[in-house]
This record gives sequence, structure tokens and C-alpha cells, in this order.
Amino acid sequence: MFLKVSLATLLVVLGLSTATPVGAAPVTVTNGTQFKDTSGAVVHAHGGGMLKVGDYYYWFGENRNPDNTFRAVSVYRSSDLRAWEFRNNVLTQSSNPELKLANIERPKVVYNSSTGQFVMWMHKENGKDYNEARAAVATSSTVDGNYTWRGSFRPLGNMSRDITLFRDDDGTGYMVSAARNNADLNLYRLTGDYLGVANLVRTLWPGSSREAPALFKRGGKYFLLTSGATYWQPNQQKYATASTITGTWTSPTNVGNSTAYGSQTAHVVAVQGSQATSYLYLGDRWAGAWNRPVNESQYVWLPLTFPTATTMTMSWYPRVSIDTATGVVTGVQ
Repeated sequence: MFLKVSLATLLVVLGLSTATPVGAAPVTVTNGTQFKDTSGAVVHAHGGGMLKVGDYYYWFGENRNPDNTFRAVSVYRSSDLRAWEFRNNVLTQSSNPELKLANIERPKVVYNSSTGQFVMWMHKENGKDYNEARAAVATSSTVDGNYTWRGSFRPLGNMSRDITLFRDDDGTGYMVSAARNNADLNLYRLTGDYLGVANLVRTLWPGSSREAPALFKRGGKYFLLTSGATYWQPNQQKYATASTITGTWTSPTNVGNSTAYGSQTAHVVAVQGSQATSYLYLGDRWAGAWNRPVNESQYVWLPLTFPTATTMTMSWYPRVSIDTATGVVTGVQ
């Protein structure tokens, strides 16, 4: 005689969790605010990046001390992009002696399917001045686990400040960083394990002083969104496009208003659902602009719209409606 047992009961007997993420439904995010996590604490993911693993979006970013030096790279997760659960300080001052006095900015994480490692790149300074201008790398076998410091360096001897990562459809990794005292943007191809730089693909718009890069792909076209270099003060964001990432890029074109609605590019996340794939601009409203510590900074998230395959617009909305199940993201007045 066989006993009929439900799958849920069997999983409990085997000691396996049946927990699932909170079901996604349309939510509203208010702009120009400090976000709170599910415990009520302020979310510190400044200058951050985001990637989706399974049902969750993981948001990594800067968590700083009151004097603006490095405290941690913190990570949060959410299934709906509003309810953020703090997961871990994945990199801290105790992770490596090099981090005891440092500035760590703009951490970005991608997954390397060939090595099974989550790879983080970031901008590293010595905590005293901005003369180091180094890129740094850390890795983990789990997205929100403790990351192992792999070191810092100047890519091919070049200065490296504001930084972003991009994993193309074929698995090739790329890194973009501000070089030559922010005068240039360098586009690099990464090694197969994403731990180093294989070659400099090209220097984009030499002497144009662009920073805060965010690289994404839509409909087979590559978009690179950047800001000007005006310290903490917001400025005009611009974007460029290319048919191939290693090919010719267009000249940068203005997007949004003259201050990006009081923000600076951090990342662009694709929200893919059952009805659409939307692209959401994640920006920082830096508290340094009003002489306050970085951890008092606010967030500005706005939907990007695409009138044609190679043009992009961004308008201001005080709130944004996000439905991660359908992929529909819209501005709300």
C-alpha cells in the first residue's frame, strides 16, 4: 500500500524549503527620496548596479562612513523592485587590508557562467585623495555571499574611476571606466574569467569628460548612458548607440533635462515580463550637492522610452509604477 504524499509535505520531510518570493504585482516608487528596506532601515546602494538571479533583483551599492570613506558594499534583493530585503555587506573594511582605509565606488556585478562566479568590479581609491584611480575586482560563488578581494590595478596602466560592467549575449564581458582624470571613457574587453582586462577596445570621445557610464543592449543595439564631470553637482546626461559594441559609436546626444532631474546615472536595469521588456534608469541624487554625507543621498528612478531603435528619451515623473510580472514600467504624475 502506497501513502499519497503532497510535494510540499515531501519537501518539508526532506528538510527543503518551500519558501517562494513575494508575488510580484504593480508597485509605486516615489522619486527624490531615500528608500527603506523591509526592516525600515535606509537602503544604502548608492552608485550601484543591479542584476536578476532567479526570481529576485539584487541591488549592490556603496554604503559609506560619515566621512564618506568606505564602510561596505551592501546588497539587497526584491522581487518587485520596491520591497528591498537587506541581504549582506558582501565586501567590508575587514575583507582585505587594502580596504581598511579606502574609497570604493560604483560596484557592479555580473555572473560568469563558465567559472560559476559572480564577479564584482569597482572604482578604488586610498581614502585620502583621488590619486590612485584604480579598478578593483572581487568574486563570490553566491550572489549575496561574502566576496573575496582579488586586488586593484590600473587597467593596462590607465587611470580608472567611474566604472560599469556589461555581459554580452555571447558571454563576453566588457568594462567601461573614466580615464585620464575623467577626460576619456575607455571601453575594455575582459578576460574569459572576467578577472582582468584582455584589451582596450577603444577610447570613446577623447577629451569629452564623461563619467557615470551605464551600458545596456536593446533590440540588438547598444546604448551607453553617461553624465558630465561636475563633481557632486548634477548635469546633462547624454547617450550614444552602436550596432556592434566594438564598432563605431555615435556622438553623445542629450537625454532628459539639463540636470537629469537632479540626478546622475548609476545603472539601467531591464525589467522583462510577460507583456514587455522595459528599461528603468536608476539615478543617484547625491547629498554632496548640498554638502551632506553620501549616505544621505536619494534615488531617482525613471522609465526610458525609445521613439526609434536608436533614440531614447527620459521624462520626469514624481513616481514610477513597476510591474515586474508583466514588465510594464510607467511614470505616474
